Amino acid sequence: MLYTDGLVEDRGHDIDVGLERLSEALSRAGDSPEDTCRVVLESRRPVRAGDDIALIVARTRVLPADRIAEWPVPSDPAAVGEVRAAVTRKLAEWGLQELTFGTELILSELVTNALRYGGSPIQVRMLHDRNLICEVYDSSSTSPHLRYATMTDEGGRGLFLVAQLAERWGTRYLPAGKVIWAEQPLPRS
Repeated sequence: MLYTDGLVEDRGHDIDVGLERLSEALSRAGDSPEDTCRVVLESRRPVRAGDDIALIVARTRVLPADRIAEWPVPSDPAAVGEVRAAVTRKLAEWGLQELTFGTELILSELVTNALRYGGSPIQVRMLHDRNLICEVYDSSSTSPHLRYATMTDEGGRGLFLVAQLAERWGTRYLPAGKVIWAEQPLPRS
């Protein structure tokens, strides 16, 4: 839950009173984010706010362990082949063989970039959720950028391929490094 100070403080009472009211309202809130917003806003006194109020409520959930696969990647270019083999086995276990070619290519490119330009440790993770999400972590904060290689360039096509094969992709920065992720839709059953 995120909110602005207008929700918990105003000229009529101290912030501690507002935080206590918010805590009490949250104890009565329902299961959905909509119910939570309704209960919190209805508990607000006075009804007419003297300051703007913004309230964002989101629900999170945890994936079961059998929907997550993780592998450390040694600092060795031969590790790319080992990652591809592990990915193939995991996709078969999940019944997602249709995604093998694209997923192998995506992770090959991301792992190769991490080995070449990132920092150790390097970690691969796949999440089988509403989509298949592939992540590659490395300790460097330098983000790769999409290039459009010319016919004579020997490299520079990796992220272009990832962008073509993935529905979405991006970079998530962490306190110590970054995650490059790519998301693919699941095959329709």
